[in-house]
Amino acid sequence: MSELNNKVLMITGGTGSFGNAVLEKFLDTDLAEIRVFSRDEKKQEDMRIRYQNSKINFIIGDIRDFESINSAMFGVDYLFHAGALKQVPSCEFYPMQAVKTNIIGAENVLEAVGRNNVNKSIVLSTDKAVYPINTMGMTKAIMEKLAISKARDARVIKNNNMICITRYGNVMCSRGSVIPLFIDQISRGGPITVTHKDVMRYFMTIPEASNLVLQAGEMSSGGEVFILDMGEQVKIFDLARKLI
Repeated sequence: MSELNNKVLMITGGTGSFGNAVLEKFLDTDLAEIRVFSRDEKKQEDMRIRYQNSKINFIIGDIRDFESINSAMFGVDYLFHAGALKQVPSCEFYPMQAVKTNIIGAENVLEAVGRNNVNKSIVLSTDKAVYPINTMGMTKAIMEKLAISKARDARVIKNNNMICITRYGNVMCSRGSVIPLFIDQISRGGPITVTHKDVMRYFMTIPEASNLVLQAGEMSSGGEVFILDMGEQVKIFDLARKLI
């Protein structure tokens, strides 16, 4: 996104690992405002103290509440939609909560995009959305369908706006990553909780994830799914042994 002068960027779920990584990249740009939208007041306060930057506007709200996200999006030029329930076990225990956030919440965000004439919107997804076998992946797969459908919306096309999707695997050391969990378990003397010794996952760093999202914003013409080449899969069992 090269034309940033005096523009407004909004990040839903902006207090997470991705939100912080994006802030690091954009604080020194010509953006007029960066809106951090989330329902976590404590993490917003922590970020406010850490950054102490008047360019950042912290907004408490919930993507499940259309009015809160719609009003917060007024005047926004660029959007990163990172707000979601991402913990696989939590989504399995409370599947309707995952539906309300990852599907209905995403629909609220995308509808607000159309109503507020947002120029570029990038929706964050996961490799678990491909042939999904758990609730988190299933809800994210439907979120992708919603984004592709909304990219074809008459309002979006008429205003020459863009909606696209980025899809990637495990982000190392992000909130919910298995690596900090393993390190904590090792520091306590074990045991390490590996679900199955043959489980394999793709891994990437936080900078790689944020760079993919920024490249998608530059390259997209609307409706695409951008996928990062994450190399070879890693056995979780081998990862645990190397950390030990």
